[in-house]
Amino acid sequence: MRVPRTRGAVSGALIALLGAWGALIPFIGPSLGYAIGPDTAWHWTTGRFWLSVLPGVVAVVGGLLLMSSARRPSASFGALLGVFAGAWFVVGPTVSQLWNHGVSQIGTVHGSNTLQVFELLGYFLALGVLILYFAATALGRLSVRSVRDIELNEAAAAEAETAAPATTSGRFRRGSRLSRRDRGATTARRDPAIGDR
Repeated sequence: MRVPRTRGAVSGALIALLGAWGALIPFIGPSLGYAIGPDTAWHWTTGRFWLSVLPGVVAVVGGLLLMSSARRPSASFGALLGVFAGAWFVVGPTVSQLWNHGVSQIGTVHGSNTLQVFELLGYFLALGVLILYFAATALGRLSVRSVRDIELNEAAAAEAETAAPATTSGRFRRGSRLSRRDRGATTARRDPAIGDR
């Protein structure tokens, strides 16, 4: 079913921007004194891949799908990708203890106590909650059929009907008349009484 592109445009753009932030901030942040893990810019680690880059890329893909799709299933799939990405930003650092010997794989949080709080929020917690919020809101809006959705689909159906070639139906009608005439003539030839009438 078709949905207006504006239905997920704002949420999709915000999810894509937040996902790009989440994927890139571990590599750009250290040069600004805003670092978790290695405090050198563009330093690649496994933890950064699993906990920042992967969910960030998933959020970007989901946001772009949500922004560009005019079909309910693909737009809903984009919103669902955003939900998964946001949830992973929130729970990923804790879950990473399962494969990292009981220690979170995010690495060392640098700076003062206040800065450390903002780093954790900006890298994972607040970022994930915002992505999750926008994605869940978009998913909720897409799950409801509005009057505008019905009008859009009716207009598309009417367009498809008018686009169908009218000559085809005309040929069928003429063909059916000819076939009836032929059947009548054949019956008259077979039955002399009908032919005399």
